Amino acid sequence: MASHYEAPIRRPLVTGEKSYHDVTVDIAKPVEGKANRAWWIVFSISLVAFLWGLGCIIYTISTGIGVWGLNKTVNWAWDITNFVWWVGIGHAGTLISAVLLLFRQKWRMAINRSAEAMTIFSVIQAGLFPIIHMGRPWLAYWVLPIPNQYGSLWVNFNSPLLWDVFAISTYLSVSLVFWWTGLLPDFAMIRDRAVKPFQKKIYSLLSFGWTGRAKDWQRFEEVSLVLAGLATPLVLSVHTIVSFDFATSVIPGWHTTIFPPYFVAGAIFSGFAMVQTLLIIMRKVCSLEDYITVQHIELMNIVIMITGSIVGVAYITELFIAWYSGVEYEQYAFLNRATGPYWWAYWAMMTCNVFSPQFMWFKKLRTSIMFSFFISIVVNIGMWFERFVIIVTSLHRDYLPSSWTMFSPTFVDIGIFIGTIGFFFVLFLLYSRTFPVIAQAEVKTILKSSGERYKNIRERGDSLVGTGSDVRTSSASKPHVVKETATKNVGASEDNSQKVNNLLSNLGSFDSNTQTADDLKKISGIGPKMESVLNSIGIYTFAQVSRMTKTEYDLLDEITGSFPGRAERDDWSGQAKKLIN
Repeated sequence: MASHYEAPIRRPLVTGEKSYHDVTVDIAKPVEGKANRAWWIVFSISLVAFLWGLGCIIYTISTGIGVWGLNKTVNWAWDITNFVWWVGIGHAGTLISAVLLLFRQKWRMAINRSAEAMTIFSVIQAGLFPIIHMGRPWLAYWVLPIPNQYGSLWVNFNSPLLWDVFAISTYLSVSLVFWWTGLLPDFAMIRDRAVKPFQKKIYSLLSFGWTGRAKDWQRFEEVSLVLAGLATPLVLSVHTIVSFDFATSVIPGWHTTIFPPYFVAGAIFSGFAMVQTLLIIMRKVCSLEDYITVQHIELMNIVIMITGSIVGVAYITELFIAWYSGVEYEQYAFLNRATGPYWWAYWAMMTCNVFSPQFMWFKKLRTSIMFSFFISIVVNIGMWFERFVIIVTSLHRDYLPSSWTMFSPTFVDIGIFIGTIGFFFVLFLLYSRTFPVIAQAEVKTILKSSGERYKNIRERGDSLVGTGSDVRTSSASKPHVVKETATKNVGASEDNSQKVNNLLSNLGSFDSNTQTADDLKKISGIGPKMESVLNSIGIYTFAQVSRMTKTEYDLLDEITGSFPGRAERDDWSGQAKKLIN
């Protein structure tokens, strides 16, 4: 009889011996605490870039599009290049969230929230360029098919600009609903932990009344799957529509049927690279190294390597089709890309997009944080050059040699582009300070199967019973464990004895001969069991509780080990003062 084969335990996706409570505290820390120095440095640089770009936009609108480097031949250039680049970056967010959710991939849990936020913010940047390109952005509402003061005037549905408007608005709305739905449990978590009444009120509104009931979770799962099913085709359709802007024209280098899949692959490629850039920044700025691990970085690099190879095949296919077609204009368009005045842009594109991802075949390189960060930036530079090459090199050599010209961006062009990058990072950094950047509820669902703490327990052969995050989940068979654990924690160790003495020296001691014990259960958050725990420590009166500050709250949490942070969140001190009065 063949021996039973037991698969080895996979590498943990959550490192650092994390419990459920640890996950909550770590993910809430960037929202509840103060921003660290790294956050302020990155935010300051982003804000300066954004303000510079805002100044260039104001200058453009007040002066006219003539301040850009456009000319009669290259009338699509810098702004459309940047538009397509930003739309492409927005694709990976939906792919990670929707497609990996449908395939039940656990490694998406720590990165999907940042990817979804990246989608929203990058689509906002993309939408800026067509609006500015209109020349009269205050009339941007004309692109919407709504009744207007001109009676029967209707939008021109044959215009590629209209395709982009509908594609982007649909993509943005579905992605926004998908992102917000996933945030509901996290908003509720911040709401329940909030100490300040205003903060609690804001997150109560944002959480839409989430209570964590079974019915809430059932609807959450159903809506998430429905939205994932809607969003997945959008990954293909939106950038396909963007590619039609070019493929439906008769300009050599554009009129090709390979553009839709080619653009989609390139969009996923650049999107994953930007997610990689953001993840590496966020794991450092928000101290999330235990949740965004080297394994996540490696898996992202594998996707970048695969999509980069697909893009490389698309480039080769383009060259083959141009040669095989026998059309001299088509052949010249590609020859001009590689050897013409913009040869440097073409070879920068090939180097960054085709050759650089191939380093990811080597495990040592794809597991290196710094090298991954470098390659992710290189890929995004390469994908920008790809859009530049497709647009500018195909236009600057027209059918008539008399109309041949060169395009050079002005300082306004460059300033607006840098401004959108700054705006993107400003939005993302503000988001990281107000919204949880990791889906804490989803991370908890994989903790027992993919957490380092539980992996070590299983490898030792120990039982998982009693390994919960707090006394409520420590043992299902011993409901009285709270009292036993609290008594043991308070009286057993010398360390706890010292902490108890320090706590009582600040709060004051209780003398049963001269004082009367108060009913501490009148304080919201203190039940019969917690009251007995406080009594065992030596806390009997409202006067003692009213003297609690941040220091005493922390000491109490360390002594009891149960419901950390509850006393501070429920403001026991303030409640006790009101009861005394």
